Amino acid sequence: MNKAELIEAIANDAKITKADAGRALDATINSISKGLKKGDRITLVGFGTFSVSKRAARAGRNPQTGKTIQIKAKKVAKFKAGADLAKIVNK
Repeated sequence: MNKAELIEAIANDAKITKADAGRALDATINSISKGLKKGDRITLVGFGTFSVSKRAARAGRNPQTGKTIQIKAKKVAKFKAGADLAKIVNK
C-alpha cells in the first residue's frame, strides 16, 4: 500500500474527503517526526511505539573494494509493534 492508497482507505473508513484524509495523514506524520526529532517517545496504545535510538560508530567493509571503512555514529528511528497490532498481523 502506498500513500495514495492509504489516504483513500482513511477517507473511506472515516467517511471524509480524500483531501481531508491527506491533510490528517500529513499532520500525523509531521507530528510524529517533530516528536522524534526532539527525542520524544511516541506511544499509540494498541498500535505501537516510535522511538529514537543511537547507533554507535563501527567499522565496515566496502563491498566493491573490500577495504575497511569507518561508519559514523548516528540516530535511527525505531518502531515496536504493540500487542494488538501483533495479534492482527499474526492471525
